[in-house]
Amino acid sequence: MDFDFLNSKTAASLDEIRVRVAHALARHPLCRNVRFDIVSVPRTRRGGNWTVTLQSVEPRAVWEASEIVADIQDAYDLSAAA
Repeated sequence: MDFDFLNSKTAASLDEIRVRVAHALARHPLCRNVRFDIVSVPRTRRGGNWTVTLQSVEPRAVWEASEIVADIQDAYDLSAAA
C-alpha cells in the first residue's frame, strides 16, 4: 500500500482554504462568530506552509475552533500557484 498517498495533502489556494475554514467553523454552533485570517508562511520541517490566525473567538469556542483548524491544516497544502 502506498502510505505517501494516504499522508499527502490536497493542494489548495488561499481563497479555497479560507472558504473551507469558514464553512467548517460555521457548522459548529460555538464557532459561528469566529473571525480569522489565513496567512501564507514559509514551509516548515513538518511541511506546513499556511496558518490560521484566530482574531475573535469567544472563550467557550477556543478548543473547538483550534481543533477544526488543525484538522483542515492536516488536510490541505497551499498550492504553488498561490
